[in-house]
Amino acid sequence: MLQVEISGIRFKNPVLLASGIMDEQGDSMLRAAREGAGGVVTKSIGLTEREGYQNPTVAVLSTGIINAIGLANPGIENFEDEVRRVKEEKIPVIGSIFGKKEDYAFLARRMENIGVDGVELNLSCPHVKGFGSEIGQDPDAVEDIVKEVKRSVSIPVFAKLTPNITDMLEIAKAASGADALVLINTVRGIAIDIFAKRPVLSNIYGGYSGPGIKPIGVRAVYDVRREMDIPIIGVGGITGWEDAVEYILAGANAVQVGSAIYYRGFSVFREIVDGLETYMKKEGFESIDDFRGMAVMR
Repeated sequence: MLQVEISGIRFKNPVLLASGIMDEQGDSMLRAAREGAGGVVTKSIGLTEREGYQNPTVAVLSTGIINAIGLANPGIENFEDEVRRVKEEKIPVIGSIFGKKEDYAFLARRMENIGVDGVELNLSCPHVKGFGSEIGQDPDAVEDIVKEVKRSVSIPVFAKLTPNITDMLEIAKAASGADALVLINTVRGIAIDIFAKRPVLSNIYGGYSGPGIKPIGVRAVYDVRREMDIPIIGVGGITGWEDAVEYILAGANAVQVGSAIYYRGFSVFREIVDGLETYMKKEGFESIDDFRGMAVMR
């Protein structure tokens, strides 16, 4: 009932662990899968180890989370063991990668050699200059990167796009050479401490995630689905099964869950999966495809 297939990758259910949350180590990715996630996306990995920004890097708000971790990661050559530990459990793994424009093809090939099932191109980090914040807003750069990566690997390529633009469709069409689109990444924002009278984060700017961005994510999925016939993975503000259903009705083939782990713990995956299954039984749906995009008014 819940199984979905995206670009040849089979997931036991459409609720995946999003990149950037509890996915730098094999143990945490395995825990997400054991708690019900149908697959996992790794933390965004670059060419070399990166420490990221100094604390404070995360602020919890009443309507979500704002963070500027700074793409901290161990580097591609130090990440192989983490992926292999997850793959030993036969869990679908999507390797997220970031870099300068010329880095993506190499990183994608390296991820393929490590054994991931697909790669997710992080073209949309909102708070690290030169690694997504500019690239993701440039349709020509997005198109070039997607084409080069597609030429370089034989596994599916997912493009994760930014909401920090005027026209989502323009960027989506530029990335249409990908096997699937991931919509959306975090929204660029600032949090200010009213007593310290200065920005909370050391980087000033951060990526805003959590319940507050769900309408933005749903709108992005809806707009792209109305114009394009391409697999879409919806992400942003999903904390319960109702949110997952909303994304699917807007046209998503699957969803990713990230910040909700801060609020609900890893059990959020099982809760969403169980709620989704109950909803489908009550509504008489036998598969995700039965109601995917049903709300889209063409």
